Amino acid sequence: MNVQSIKGLVQADRVHRAVYTDPQLFELELDRIFGRAWLVLGHESQVAHPGDFFTTRMGREPIIVTRHTDGSVRVLVNRCAHRGARVCEAADGTTAEFVCAYHGWTYGTDGRLAGLPLPEGYARPAAQSIDGGLARVPRVDAYRGFLFASLAAHGPTLAEFLGPLRASFDDFVERAPEGEVEVAGGVFKHAYRGNWKLVLENHNDTVHPVFVHASSIWAARREPTAEGAYSEIGVRQMLQNGAPWEVWENTGLWVAGHGHSWMADYHDDSRLVAALAHPAFAEYRAALERRLGREGAARVLGELRWNSIVYPNCSFMSQFRQLRIVHPIAVDRTVVYAYSFRLKGAPERMFRDTVAFSNVVNGTASPVLTDDLEVYERTQEGLGARGSDWVFLGRGQGGDLPDRDGTLRGRTGTSEVHIRNQLAAWLEYMTAES
Repeated sequence: MNVQSIKGLVQADRVHRAVYTDPQLFELELDRIFGRAWLVLGHESQVAHPGDFFTTRMGREPIIVTRHTDGSVRVLVNRCAHRGARVCEAADGTTAEFVCAYHGWTYGTDGRLAGLPLPEGYARPAAQSIDGGLARVPRVDAYRGFLFASLAAHGPTLAEFLGPLRASFDDFVERAPEGEVEVAGGVFKHAYRGNWKLVLENHNDTVHPVFVHASSIWAARREPTAEGAYSEIGVRQMLQNGAPWEVWENTGLWVAGHGHSWMADYHDDSRLVAALAHPAFAEYRAALERRLGREGAARVLGELRWNSIVYPNCSFMSQFRQLRIVHPIAVDRTVVYAYSFRLKGAPERMFRDTVAFSNVVNGTASPVLTDDLEVYERTQEGLGARGSDWVFLGRGQGGDLPDRDGTLRGRTGTSEVHIRNQLAAWLEYMTAES
């Protein structure tokens, strides 16, 4: 598919259904988007010590993220340099070396070939023939402990790529009394039969909750939870989905370059006071004030920011300590990994709330997530129909407002500006010269 054909698929207020259904376009996306952009891999706490590792994917590339003996983080392609088998099958762990199960080729945590059987059988040292060992991802960087990598040797720096979205990561980390966060509590994994873009478009969509999540809103309203109960934070979120239209219309919705976006309110003292009045947060607030002072803690806790989208593969919620990484598998198949974080120095009750929230929102038995997955699959099936070739994304179009730090703000919180912004980035990646 040539560049001109691709350019015709995205218009000011609509997108062609082929962007979600065409297998040829999907293959180009893996090369031109997931092969070029900075992708979120995880967090440094997952490889806290030398020898720690976890495996993941960058598009279709199987990846090992590991902490080498010199303390550096290495991102290696999980493919044996001998016959091509995946070297590491474990999801995570600690090791001194990676050994391929096929022929026993062994690699250090920096990817270098450390040993192989019958080395005298090669005309010259094997390491010279395979360029040293496991292939390395060319660019690796981190921001506030969050690990990024890019399969492209050249491109924007991580700071340039993130731009104003760095404030969302700052918000996440600054909420910790010790100024650090860590992955904890395992990972939820779920799959749906739909295109990878659907989940990222949905996370900042404020019109759908009252319809898609109607059953959980109904249940939350009729089953009041006792004060301090384990599931309370999840119930509050289900109730929030049923907020009146005025709340959603007045919610802040910002977009930035490279397809990023986030939802937030400007500081609202009434919400802040209500939140901090809860006895469970008193200890946490005191711990945060010890590091930041009273005014600094009030500033951090008053930042009502959630659902930050790091296009093209991540969404996170700093207030609820959740991060989701999107893995495209096929044009109509997507897997999402959802991680929970602990705020270092915060009371254990804070993490208990994090887990409770994750169970309600990200768990595979979630009364909220299952609604979204059903809608993604209905949308994918509907997009396969030939009755109409276009998806209309005109809500708020023409009313977007320039805002601080070079961002653009939706005229209302129910604008579809975040989807138009993602598609603008999609078009830029897909038509840029290699």
